[in-house]
Amino acid sequence: MERFFKLKEHGTTVRTEIIAGLTTFMTMAYILLVNNLFLGPNGAGIPQEGVFFATAVGAGLVTMAMGFFVNIPVALAPGMGLNAYFMTVVLSSNGAITWQAALGAVFISGIVFIILTVTKVRQMLLTAVPNNLKIAITVGIGLFITIVGLKLGNLVTVSINPGTDVSQPVPGGAFNMGLGNFVEHKDTLLALIGLFLIAILMVMKLKGALLIGIVLTTLIGIPMGVTDLSSLSTASWIPSFDNLAVGQMDLKGALGIGLIEVIFIFTFVELFDTFGTLVGTAGRAGLLKNKEEGEKKLGKAMLVDAGGVSAGAFLGTSTITAFVESTSGVAEGGRTGLTAVTTGVLFILALFLAPLALVVPSAATAPALVVVGVLMMSQVRDIEWDDFMQAFPAFLTIILMPFTGGIANGISAGIIAYVVLAVFGKLTGRTDTKVHWLMWILFVIILVRYAFLGAE
Repeated sequence: MERFFKLKEHGTTVRTEIIAGLTTFMTMAYILLVNNLFLGPNGAGIPQEGVFFATAVGAGLVTMAMGFFVNIPVALAPGMGLNAYFMTVVLSSNGAITWQAALGAVFISGIVFIILTVTKVRQMLLTAVPNNLKIAITVGIGLFITIVGLKLGNLVTVSINPGTDVSQPVPGGAFNMGLGNFVEHKDTLLALIGLFLIAILMVMKLKGALLIGIVLTTLIGIPMGVTDLSSLSTASWIPSFDNLAVGQMDLKGALGIGLIEVIFIFTFVELFDTFGTLVGTAGRAGLLKNKEEGEKKLGKAMLVDAGGVSAGAFLGTSTITAFVESTSGVAEGGRTGLTAVTTGVLFILALFLAPLALVVPSAATAPALVVVGVLMMSQVRDIEWDDFMQAFPAFLTIILMPFTGGIANGISAGIIAYVVLAVFGKLTGRTDTKVHWLMWILFVIILVRYAFLGAE
């Protein structure tokens, strides 16, 4: 292992790397439970067993590939935000788009991603889109996830004004949002308890706070009658390969006109999400001190990440991407791919915990989504709010994602607003903001999309 991972060269040891890998796993293992909320029977409709298998195996194999082929301490799993978008695509189509077709869209986006990476167009896109919009995308997805968590935990309610025709999309003024009733509804009370429990664990800076919080909330739900353990009596602790979604992606359906935009959004969001995570984690691990060597590693890492997108879709999950939680392992001293390999092995071993994962109620996992929203929201401080040219497009990007239930809507609005303001600002001599030619292409694509396909 010393020779393969070059441990001494990176100033680390086998023990340090294994501990770092365990730490990374603990901080991101919540995805094993949370992913089912978005992709499972109550979300996009994929069987629970299939979601758990794809999440564990997909995260395990791709993370191990990152460790073996790139030798950096970065772990990957189905990304938060992209899994929420996956669910939205399926549910908002009223049956027109199946989860199989959505998986096909993810697979194709992975192929596109590989091409963009090999041709280095990916780096060009990262330069074209303004930094404030990149940050706003992350923040907006965080709020989108928060809304999903609040809904799943019944912490918010929606009431419709009397006489409203609910067979059609309800006008904004016809509905009102309020707080859930935690006095009458035990699941709402459990979600509230879980939310504060996880928040307290986060304040204590406990490693794996999200996962530990989900487990403790599930246990509290037993005497409350929310957690149902009846299925454990007949469960098999040997990994089940029934009801899997492996190879069930529908490529033909994904190429339909309704999913062209979906493929674009999966690719677009993944571009910025992965770049930031890889650069941030690699920088914190000191892997970018040698610029030439660091850029080579990042190039390889991006290629593994791109391949993981299609591999995950084949297994039956939404986009697999680099996790920012990898920095927890780096903080514990992880410096090489041995950290990633350790994390990957632990994800594979998690297959034996499937029966336990499947009894976790939504009220226990929903609070974790709200807390993830808090973590993603933290980047809002880096937006240039004093510059309206930057602030307005960023604000539209952030606010339209949760309030229109569409990540694509937020991204589209931000790009349109930025180009329009930049043009008028330059015409009036108020600003000298330059618009990259790729932004103009995105601008036209978005206009055509909404003109011919309408809103989500």
